[in-house]
Amino acid sequence: MAVSPHFDTAVDSFGASMCFSIWSPTGNSGESEQPKILVVDDHPASRMTAAALLAVEGYEVLEAEDGPAALNMVLECKPDVILLDVMMPGMDGFEVCRQLKQDEQTRLLPVIFITALNDRRSRIRGIEAGGDDFLTKPFDRLELAARVKSLVRQKRLNEDLDHAEQVVFSIARSIESRDPNTGDHCERLVAMGKAFGEYLRLSRADVRDLMWGGYLHDIGKVGIPDAVLLKKGKFTPDELEVMKQHVLIGEKICQPLRTMRGVLPIIRYHHERWDGTGYPDRLAGSQIPMLAQVFQIIDIYDALTSERPYKKAFTPEEALEIIAEETAKGWRNPKLVQEFTEFISNIHTLKSQD
Repeated sequence: MAVSPHFDTAVDSFGASMCFSIWSPTGNSGESEQPKILVVDDHPASRMTAAALLAVEGYEVLEAEDGPAALNMVLECKPDVILLDVMMPGMDGFEVCRQLKQDEQTRLLPVIFITALNDRRSRIRGIEAGGDDFLTKPFDRLELAARVKSLVRQKRLNEDLDHAEQVVFSIARSIESRDPNTGDHCERLVAMGKAFGEYLRLSRADVRDLMWGGYLHDIGKVGIPDAVLLKKGKFTPDELEVMKQHVLIGEKICQPLRTMRGVLPIIRYHHERWDGTGYPDRLAGSQIPMLAQVFQIIDIYDALTSERPYKKAFTPEEALEIIAEETAKGWRNPKLVQEFTEFISNIHTLKSQD
């Protein structure tokens, strides 16, 4: 099924808007902000050496003498890279790095560990803590400059990607707000995607993709006219064909972002049916990606158990019965429906015990 030229133009324009300028250490990109490097070391002489080398390269250098001071300075000054000594009294460098990488606000901050020559054990611990690179003492000026320059550039790229993701999620939320009848549909899908994904013992990445699918599965509706999207009552055949295009538009919007690759099958295929009568590609059985099958059941269940102007909210038992009837028609994966039924039953058993 082809997407109309109007939608192609809109999506291409959107894709272009997600291109961000990249900082160049030579200053050719127009990025005027001077990168900040935080040097953390309990030995003043070591800090001074690193600071002097970095200052020569044109960086703004900040200094901290221990772990707690470093964490405070990160929040206050927002450095671009941290040069972090491993061995410090009290809070060592590994713990500082762990705390930074676990915090949503600082997880993208690159950390270069300063280690002793050939200290293999420290390097392994540094990798486990989330470190991005390593340097040994005494510093080689050219190596220090090259590693810092590379990580500053990587941080800017990661920030641009993070901003692009935020734009996509904002668009997805705005689409939900166009239709006041859906309520908190996306939020419920995110919560149930996490719970059911963990129940199925899916990988961490798959659970994350299910959760993201809760927000992004209908993002392509940004290209559907309000006259169709918000129509009350049954679609005409032509209107139905227009509505079906939302899965293709959504896939095209999210395709440029590498982090969205796991969500693309959910976006494109969550309206396929087990017997091959769905859309857009009429896939059947195991041809339908598993995450799309899982998400589809969650999406249908939430729609059935939610009140809409054209229907009442069905009870969980009624919703499962409807899904079972659709499964008997050949629309759903019988094994997966059985697992979902057991999952919902377990939830209500736990609630009744509370």
